[in-house]
Amino acid sequence: MLQLDAVTLRRGPKLLLEGADLRVHAGQKVGLTGANGCGKSSLFALLRGELQPDAGEVSLPADWRIAHVAQQTPGGERAAIELVMDGDTELREVQRRLAEAEVAGDGVQQAALHGQLEAIGGYTAESRAARLLHGLGFAVGDEYRAVSSYSGGWRMRLALAQALMCRSDLLLLDEPTNHLDLDAVIWLEGWLRAYPGTLLLISHDRDFLDAVAEHICHMERRGLKVYTGGYSAFERQRAEHLAQQQAAHERQQREIAHMRSFVDRFRAKATKARQAQSRLKALERMELIAPAHVDSPFRFAFRQPAAKPDPLLRLEGVRAGYGDATVLDGVGLSLRPEDRIALLGPNGAGKSTLIKLLAGLVEPRAGQRELGQGLVIGYFAQHQVDQLDPAASPLKHLERLEAAAAQSGGKAATEQQLRDFLGGFGFQGDRATEAVAPFSGGEKARLALALIVWQRPNLLLLDEPTNHLDLDMRLALSEALLGFDGALVLVSHDRHLLRVTCDTLLLVDGGRVEPFAGSLDDYPAWLAARNKEQAQPQAGLAGAASDDQSTATPSIAGGGEAAASRKDQRRREAEQRARLQPAKKRVQQLEADVERLSNERDALEETLADPALYTEDAKPRLLTLLADKQRIDTALEQAEADWLDAAAELEALQQPD
Repeated sequence: MLQLDAVTLRRGPKLLLEGADLRVHAGQKVGLTGANGCGKSSLFALLRGELQPDAGEVSLPADWRIAHVAQQTPGGERAAIELVMDGDTELREVQRRLAEAEVAGDGVQQAALHGQLEAIGGYTAESRAARLLHGLGFAVGDEYRAVSSYSGGWRMRLALAQALMCRSDLLLLDEPTNHLDLDAVIWLEGWLRAYPGTLLLISHDRDFLDAVAEHICHMERRGLKVYTGGYSAFERQRAEHLAQQQAAHERQQREIAHMRSFVDRFRAKATKARQAQSRLKALERMELIAPAHVDSPFRFAFRQPAAKPDPLLRLEGVRAGYGDATVLDGVGLSLRPEDRIALLGPNGAGKSTLIKLLAGLVEPRAGQRELGQGLVIGYFAQHQVDQLDPAASPLKHLERLEAAAAQSGGKAATEQQLRDFLGGFGFQGDRATEAVAPFSGGEKARLALALIVWQRPNLLLLDEPTNHLDLDMRLALSEALLGFDGALVLVSHDRHLLRVTCDTLLLVDGGRVEPFAGSLDDYPAWLAARNKEQAQPQAGLAGAASDDQSTATPSIAGGGEAAASRKDQRRREAEQRARLQPAKKRVQQLEADVERLSNERDALEETLADPALYTEDAKPRLLTLLADKQRIDTALEQAEADWLDAAAELEALQQPD
């Protein structure tokens, strides 16, 4: 059992815990929640032994193995699968001892270690690691790419896979769904539900917590309180407690009135669609949980757009892609004011490409992209955070927007109005005038959203907007989107946000964009069926869209007969395989060259380590070996560079999302 008794913990001058108690029994799965900065990550560091309590006692079973995601982003030239297998430290120790026994020629020790390797599943370790990587979204074959060839987000997935690889007794996961798409989140839920050890999980995704956690431990007022059930049960229990307070009750009534007015307006439009019913249920649930977030510091709303052209934007017969690869083909879409669209689809299908196409960041290769007069697009993706000026404050960022608006003839807002607006995003007082550089990822994401909201868009394009946002900010974003008087297109792994804000589901798959036949709750089953069919050589096209559409569904071009769709799909898949084959062969050949040259270099280095080579008599041979070493080093450097270029080319051909 994991146990905290009267624990007090400080970080610098800040008191995080004071006399806190906690009991977590073996095998329990506990979600850890609390406001940003309350000390959740510090509690994890305390359990890992990296921090010591200022008072009280922390106790864990002595034989427990603890796994957690490394805080440092992994790098280096090793294959990704080798990095993941490092997570099984017992396996690596046995392999190290086995290598030593082989060098020493100790047959008895080798036999014993081979038996130990069998007992701990060492001979299946590579396949276990590959399954973890594939579940987290890595394509088949990617597991042998160098770690350094991956972007930061994909390296975080590697670090997560490494933690899952450990055969641990206690697993500590801090925001594991950041940098994951919906497909990987669904897979991770299943993996964690089957995990036999004790789990402590920090997450701001309420659906994820509901699916995995059996208890919620809430950090509040320097204490720890455990609630039975998932996050929904926690919200209800905490809401019941807070509703007894008059101030909380009054705030609840205002929230209910706001949500009910939206529900009434929405109910008149589409009450029969399955996704519409799901959304209404989510809104009704929000009425019950509002008091649980009565103390949230975030309150904001979208300003009325200056214009609402109808349609806002149209795509007709559009084809788009990268390099020689076509990602989307024959896309027809008409966006009207008040459309609320969620994009679903497997990793790499083209959801982000469609968002970029709508935003004008990807040009159509065929077809038309027509803009309504007065269209103002608010586009959010993770790279928006990187475009913030690190030396400027939130107030300075907003003042620059206002200065640009004033040059266009608009009326500039006062500094107090700007401060009031930023306060709704959590930038109050001196925080509004501090430089952005030291801000956390969540604070930068909030600021990027604030800048979009301020510009009064009539079309919002949001690509994973909730990464790094805590639960209170996600709730505030949901409420603001309910009142947004424009069109919304959303890609997110946060299913609660999708349910609350979107009434139309579009499926991006096989180069097509079509209505999804079902509700959001049906998507995991569709995904599982698709993956199963794709594993069969003669599988047909899974997940064909239904002809039955809600009256609120935007117009979608392209559909055709089912047989024609399957034929087109098989043709596109054959063309894709033909394009990929030469690139795959080149990558494999270069990998073989790198391995051969690396072995030659290692053998030379071993030879050059012989002291006898450095005598006067051996000088001619030494010079020859040094020349060989220089030649091989040069060839290896070139082969590695060629391999990286070829791997990047192959990745582009594999239709990145």
